[in-house]
Amino acid sequence: MRFYPRLFAAVMAIILPVAALAVSDHKSNTAQAEPGQANAVSDRIFYQEAKMVENLQHYTPLVETYIQNMKPDKDLGAVPDNDRYFLGRLVLNEKGIHDKQFQDRARKGMFGRVLERLNSFYKVTYLPQGFMQLVFLNYGFDKDHFELKYLREQFLGEVRTQVFDVVPRQHIKGPHFIGRIWVEDQDFNIVRINGTYEPRNRLNYYFHFDSWRVNTQPGLWLPAYIYTEESDSTYAIARKLTMKGQTRLWGYDLKHSGQQSEFTDLQVESNDVNDTSAAGNNEINPVRSQHLWEREAEDNVLDRLERAGVLAQDGEVSKVLQTVVNNLEITSNLNIEPEVRCRVLLTTPLESFTVGHTIVISRGLLDVLPDEPSLAMVLAQELGHIVLGHRLNTKYAFSDRMIFPDEEVFRKIGLRANDSDELAADQKGMELLAKSPYKDKLASAGLFLRALTTDSHSLTWLINPHYGNRMAKGSAVRMAQLEQTTPELETRNVGQLPALPLGSRIRLDPWDDRIELQKGKQAALLSVRDKMSFEVTPMFPNLVRYKATEGQVAEKQK
Repeated sequence: MRFYPRLFAAVMAIILPVAALAVSDHKSNTAQAEPGQANAVSDRIFYQEAKMVENLQHYTPLVETYIQNMKPDKDLGAVPDNDRYFLGRLVLNEKGIHDKQFQDRARKGMFGRVLERLNSFYKVTYLPQGFMQLVFLNYGFDKDHFELKYLREQFLGEVRTQVFDVVPRQHIKGPHFIGRIWVEDQDFNIVRINGTYEPRNRLNYYFHFDSWRVNTQPGLWLPAYIYTEESDSTYAIARKLTMKGQTRLWGYDLKHSGQQSEFTDLQVESNDVNDTSAAGNNEINPVRSQHLWEREAEDNVLDRLERAGVLAQDGEVSKVLQTVVNNLEITSNLNIEPEVRCRVLLTTPLESFTVGHTIVISRGLLDVLPDEPSLAMVLAQELGHIVLGHRLNTKYAFSDRMIFPDEEVFRKIGLRANDSDELAADQKGMELLAKSPYKDKLASAGLFLRALTTDSHSLTWLINPHYGNRMAKGSAVRMAQLEQTTPELETRNVGQLPALPLGSRIRLDPWDDRIELQKGKQAALLSVRDKMSFEVTPMFPNLVRYKATEGQVAEKQK
């Protein structure tokens, strides 16, 4: 059975012929407002939602969905049984929503595709476009089809909102939303949607979802997070569905993110600039030329990943990773040229890999690592590749190889190490850790590997990398020596936390792909059911209003 919310025959048909209403300072309680004022507020909400859909036509964000199907567990309540993953690009036009899926290097053969089709007859088949459609409310979201009933005021983060129940009118036909919305109290943009679609039947099934939007630019609130959950639903007459899913959107302003610059950024150097070429720095030196050629291939790959929206800008998190790498280098007396750099892949699957002398770790892996020694374990293994001289294929130094659609970025660039190099890097990584400040604190890293090995059979998509080598494959795991000296996992021990839930550490700005570390402290675990290692959880972002930086203000004043 397929779960596919067919919500929009033509999404843009919801653009309403409603003029923008001038609503003055709305400080009074909406529940006590006069009927005319309440109607004006409802009209403004309907108009702003239609305007948001119209604005979304100008962007093509990346949309990543990760789903876990759950099964009962006597100690933990429920644990993942299997999972599914999608990454694509949302394209919205007058014909509706379109999904451009990213293509991985590993593609199913004919037998695999036939088997997947047969399986779809007796188990759930998730379709990525169905999750994309949850960024909107409904076709025909207007006062003729829905009534908004005010409930209360509520702060979501730093933003004061007004909460409304969305009640479909009796004569409404076709799939329609029923649930609740949160509306920010200045321009009346919807910032949160919580509910589902009706009617449900054997052919049309709609998930319950909790969708959040963030203020990316002045007056512009765009979809960023969607949490989906079903805990007691029945499909195909007698089958039960228990699932949790996270959908994230980012890359709204890719053309201005990262190190890319406009022609207006060009600077003319003064006449007194010292040209170092006369000092012989540009003379041909075979070894140095080889290193420069390798660095050019490395920079080409990193630039292409960033332009495709799958690599974060160099920033705060990269500096944290760099500090750990420096600790490993100093204690082992390493002097590596060119210097080792660190970057973050924006996707959820757990992976790490090297691009020349740059170590890349995925956002998902950073989220679930329990502590700094565990991070040092991952970085040490990748640093081992660099110390051993495992090189990037220099074919990427030719710029024509970087010209291809973004959706083929995983298929066109190959970064996976061979098995012998991976084993050698494991050994070198262990040597680096043995001399490091983390050498007596690696028990948590071993527990992480043990938990990864245990869950690898059910979380096959979470450990299926886009670029790197699998961290766990069958009973084999990366840096296996650490796991061999680690105590057994104790499910009922609240103090033993081998891995964190997804989303625990990294905050992603959906507008320009900047990432930051979460500022809040980890919540105390009250029971073993709070452990949720590697699991999907609900998302409650701290909503704030957009504030231009000093640089952005200065640019506008030019």
